[in-house]
Amino acid sequence: MSFHSSDNGRVADAPSDNWVYRVLPRSAWPYAQLARWDRPIGWQLLMWPCFWSAALAANVAREIGTLDFGRFAFYLFLFFVGSVAMRGAGCTYNDLVDHEIDQAVARTRSRPLPSGRVSRGQAKLFLVLQALIGLVVLLQFNVFSIVLGIASLVVVAIYPFAKRFTDWPQFFLGLAFSWGALMGWAAELGSLALAPLCLFAAAVTWTVGYDTIYAHQDKEDDALIGVRSTARLFGENTARWLIALYSATVLLMALACYLANVGIVAYLGLGVAALLLAWEIVTLDIDDPEQCLVLFKFNSVVGLTIFAGFVAALPFA
Repeated sequence: MSFHSSDNGRVADAPSDNWVYRVLPRSAWPYAQLARWDRPIGWQLLMWPCFWSAALAANVAREIGTLDFGRFAFYLFLFFVGSVAMRGAGCTYNDLVDHEIDQAVARTRSRPLPSGRVSRGQAKLFLVLQALIGLVVLLQFNVFSIVLGIASLVVVAIYPFAKRFTDWPQFFLGLAFSWGALMGWAAELGSLALAPLCLFAAAVTWTVGYDTIYAHQDKEDDALIGVRSTARLFGENTARWLIALYSATVLLMALACYLANVGIVAYLGLGVAALLLAWEIVTLDIDDPEQCLVLFKFNSVVGLTIFAGFVAALPFA
C-alpha cells in the first residue's frame, strides 16, 4: 500500500467510506481531515469524561434537590458540540506542530498538511474558527467553569511537544482529554470536590492506557525518527502496565462514586466496564497494528458503559 498523498483526496489512516466523502464537497475534505471528522473516536473519547462528570454531578444535584433534567440534557449537548469543536481544533494544532514528523511517518504522510492539500495559513484560520465555536460553548456555563475551561489550554498547548521531551506524552494527552471530568461537575455545582478529582485521575490513567495501545501502531516509525511514547517505553511489558493503569482507573472511579454517594447501579456499570477493559488486555497483540486500532476504538464502548451506569443510578439518588 502506498501511504503517499493520492489523487482521491483521502488519507491512509482513516476509513475511505466515511460520511465526509459522501456528504461534503471535495474542497472541504482536507478541513474535515484536519478536524478528524472522518474519525469520530477522538471526540467521543474527549466527550465521555465530560458526560461522566455531568452525570456524577447530576446524582449529587438530585440528592440535594437541585437537579433540572432539562439543564442536564442541555449541558450534555454543549459537551458534545464542544468536544467535536475542541478535538478538531486540537488535531489541527497538533498537525501544525507535527508537520515535519507527519511527513516522515508512513501512516500520517497523506494528511492534508504534509501532502500539501492545505497550507499552514489555511490550517491556522480553520483552527481559530473551531476554537471560537469552543469558546461560544464555554461561555454558556458559569464563571467558575469558564475559568476552569480556559486553564485547560495550558495542557493542550504543551501536549504536541511532549513526545519530544518525555517518554510519557500519553500522560499529557490524558491531562488534556480528561479535563471534562472536572468540567461537568463544575458546570452543575459551580465548584470542585474530591469526587471529580478522583474521576479526573481515573480518566487520565484510562487515557494513558488506551493511547498506549494506539501508539503501538507507530512504534517502528517513532523509533526511527526519535519520537517517544509509552508504547516504546513499555514494550513487551505493555500488558502489565495496562493491568496497573486500568485497575487504577476502575478503583479511582469507584472512589469517585463512593464520594458522590451514587446508587449501586453505577457500580454495576463500572463492573461491566472493568470486564471490557480486562478483555482488551487479554486480547491485545501489540504487533498487530490493525487490532491495536480496533481495541483503541473499543474504549468508546467502555466510556458509554460507565456513563449509562451513572445515568441509570439517577432515579436512586
